[in-house]
Amino acid sequence: MKYSIIIPTLNEEKLLLNLLNQLNDSKLKEKYDYEIIISDGGSIDKTIEYALVQSDVIKVHIEEKKQNIAMGRNAGARFAKGEILIFLNGDIILSDTEKFFDYLKNNFVNADYAAMTCTVKVFKEEEKISDILFHSIYNTYFYLLNLFGVGMGRGECQVIKKKYFELVNGNNEELDAGEDFDLFKRINKHGKILFAKDLCIYESPRRYRKLGYSSVTWSWTKNAILIILRNKSLSKEWKQIR
Repeated sequence: MKYSIIIPTLNEEKLLLNLLNQLNDSKLKEKYDYEIIISDGGSIDKTIEYALVQSDVIKVHIEEKKQNIAMGRNAGARFAKGEILIFLNGDIILSDTEKFFDYLKNNFVNADYAAMTCTVKVFKEEEKISDILFHSIYNTYFYLLNLFGVGMGRGECQVIKKKYFELVNGNNEELDAGEDFDLFKRINKHGKILFAKDLCIYESPRRYRKLGYSSVTWSWTKNAILIILRNKSLSKEWKQIR
């Protein structure tokens, strides 16, 4: 199998179907050779019910200890049969599914890259001027981080060759936030990272609407600094916003 799509979830009934409806197409799955893996953190809504119908593998966390997103991604990866791991958040949609896989085929699969990420914007129908400004700045910033060898890939979309994911032992499960930055920072020591400016995924703006861009940015910054200095995240929990 070429690709394993791993989606960590926790109470994502409102948005998960948008992504699963894009991916759960028998012709697309046959053409691009991929599987869909749901790694659920213990949802109490209809997330698992939806996943049972529209995914190939479901891993549900049933232990007493709460699962963070790093644990969820690692748990899903352990079931992956594909040589390339595609981590997507449950609240995103792809701008064009076929374009996404064609890009991987033509620019990533056989190229000298260890991992790939892409441009992130908010859902078109919910986009405001503040969203456009913020994401224009941050997408440029993330592109430059990869260009200058720091390594960065937001958890909304991380594509990683399995051998490199295993080489760095996956996500650091001790990190409750900033695990996406930490993972790409470590992978970058072993191979190049491709930032696909021409590819775009769209995310829900729910966190920005509830907390505001300044609060979200400050949280990202604090966690990134502490990860660089002490390999720890400042946040003890990345609270779900549904």
